[in-house]
Amino acid sequence: MATRAMNFKMEESDILEMKQVASVFNMTVTDVVKEAVREYVDKMKRDPFYRLTVNVEEASAEETAEILSEIEGMSDDDLSISSVKHFSL
Repeated sequence: MATRAMNFKMEESDILEMKQVASVFNMTVTDVVKEAVREYVDKMKRDPFYRLTVNVEEASAEETAEILSEIEGMSDDDLSISSVKHFSL
């Protein structure tokens, strides 16, 4: 797997806190960030909005608004996945 570099800005206090935590666990700050991002992305992928829209590549603003209004009106039971069907057009 290819590795690429990425730059981002954070508050200095957050960086110092990450360095302190990383040193306690004998990790690099990069490892702390990568692990945190993986966990956060996994959490986001479990979100009903993501699950319902991940395969919608090009939706109009009207279609997006319709999807969002449908999602907002659903209960937790409605959002549980009971089956999965894959098809291609």
